[in-house]
Amino acid sequence: MSERSHLMHTYPPQPVTFVRGAGTRLWDDDGNEYLDFLSGLAVTGLGHAHPAVADALDAQARTLLHVSNLFATLPGEEVAAILDRLIDAGDGLVFFCNSGAEANECAIKLARKNGGRGRHVVVSAYNSFHGRTLSTLHATGQPQKHEPFQPLPEGFRHVAWDDVDALAAAIDPSVAAVLLEPVQGEGGVNPATTEYFRAVRALCDERGVLFMVDEVQTGLGRTGKWFGFQHHDVRPDVVTMAKALGNGVPIGACWARADVAAAFEPGDHATTFGGQPLATAAARAVLTEMQRIDAPACAARAGARLMQALRELDGVAEVRGAGLLIAAQLDDGYDARAVTLDALHAGLVVNAVTPTALRLAPPLNVSDDEIDEAVAVLDKVLAGARP
Repeated sequence: MSERSHLMHTYPPQPVTFVRGAGTRLWDDDGNEYLDFLSGLAVTGLGHAHPAVADALDAQARTLLHVSNLFATLPGEEVAAILDRLIDAGDGLVFFCNSGAEANECAIKLARKNGGRGRHVVVSAYNSFHGRTLSTLHATGQPQKHEPFQPLPEGFRHVAWDDVDALAAAIDPSVAAVLLEPVQGEGGVNPATTEYFRAVRALCDERGVLFMVDEVQTGLGRTGKWFGFQHHDVRPDVVTMAKALGNGVPIGACWARADVAAAFEPGDHATTFGGQPLATAAARAVLTEMQRIDAPACAARAGARLMQALRELDGVAEVRGAGLLIAAQLDDGYDARAVTLDALHAGLVVNAVTPTALRLAPPLNVSDDEIDEAVAVLDKVLAGARP
């Protein structure tokens, strides 16, 4: 049998093959055990193979998998209502899809339809990340990622992060919406300030444009609130989410205020698999369990412990983030990618979110003992890699 991979080379060679997970633990095909402090890029917020999610998938798979969105199914309506309540709105509508990029595509199309012809530009921040489709790639404020795929769809503009004056200068009559993350995840775990988010909200109100918040990585408890924007006492017009919603089952969602969502009419937007019963059954189980354990409170408490422990490590220059979305900025001379690989060999899964910073995003129900164990591993790794 050939050992040649039949997968496209869109990722670097993987250093390990995982075959099993339980809670915060992973096992590879050689039986080695790891602590997972990445959660599949902030996806498995309840840990691997959570029984409630597994049971929901089993029951739904034996009941109904798919009939298309030409017909109503369950439990999507219930999940949409829960999300509307957690956003603390009570007046919103939800479109289900399969990923964060698709959720942002929905938001972009909604902004254009709401703005009308000639008012279609979306303004986002440098170092942002909003997806890999052509339009969400252009919304992503990382020009180096754009070049291989030019020409990209028009209608996107980028401004400096946390700079209200730059944003104000960019909003002209062609702008339909501003799209921002509460914490720039892939950009290096850069939290927005309350002053910035409130100023953006006021500016959007003044100019009559939508304020759209990308909660794909930050949403559903990760930052210590149900949604990252809730740290700042603002009300967005559109909120996108995905990652943690299915705990590993592909599902995304775009929420919008009812008056904004009304811009969409039948036929304006659609998806074959979005909101199908298997995915929404998983999401319902995830949300039920997250509410039962008060996931935001878990993340806030565990995040405070983890951040303090990281600050005390030799080799860590700065710790930033919110809740359990954390970056450890390393001292000069460290290579974050090399440290990540050394940590993996030592049984700890993290990733290099920048060349000089590690990202840690363990499950929201991570234990104190697991935090202490992970920090001890990282301490030894940093000591062995000291420049």
